[in-house]
Amino acid sequence: LIVTLLVSLTASAQTVPLKSGGRDTAYVRTIITRATKNISALKLTGEKHEAVRNIVANKYFLLNDIYTERDKALKFAKDSLTGSEKKTATEAARMKCDSRLYRAHFAFDAQLSLYLTPEEVTAIKDAMTYNKVKVTYDVYLDQIPALTDEEKAQMYAWLTEARELAIDAEGSKQKHEVFNKYKGRIANYLSKRGCNLS
Repeated sequence: LIVTLLVSLTASAQTVPLKSGGRDTAYVRTIITRATKNISALKLTGEKHEAVRNIVANKYFLLNDIYTERDKALKFAKDSLTGSEKKTATEAARMKCDSRLYRAHFAFDAQLSLYLTPEEVTAIKDAMTYNKVKVTYDVYLDQIPALTDEEKAQMYAWLTEARELAIDAEGSKQKHEVFNKYKGRIANYLSKRGCNLS
């Protein structure tokens, strides 16, 4: 039974279809290019490269689908409903979007983990969020050399949390906004601890 399960998992791990059906070909090319760039540092080859690239590309496709569906529902509520019906429909559209994002977030990690180590999964997520965790963390270390281990750990934890949220944001602007929010939290935290951020 265990052998059968392992064979089944291996077989399913080798074939990850690109979910590009019904999509504009130029958009598909753009997403494939982006996904390829995001995994390039791992130097993957063959079927493993294709599978991981397709998982990343499919993540982008799914995010696009989720936000497109949300936007259509919000537009319908705005254009066709009024009062409490409009408010209820708007809230429902946002809640459905958040629910789908939540499920997709953990599915992405699970799919990548069939092929990659936890460190490699993190590397892809960093690439998908413009390496903002490392860049921002390093800036704080350069700015304030006297940071304690506790302060460094807290900053890194918040930046990692920001990455997990930013990876599901709908575009680069929204991804940067997530990190900016957390940078504000870090600035307040460090300021209260007497750190000079100027």
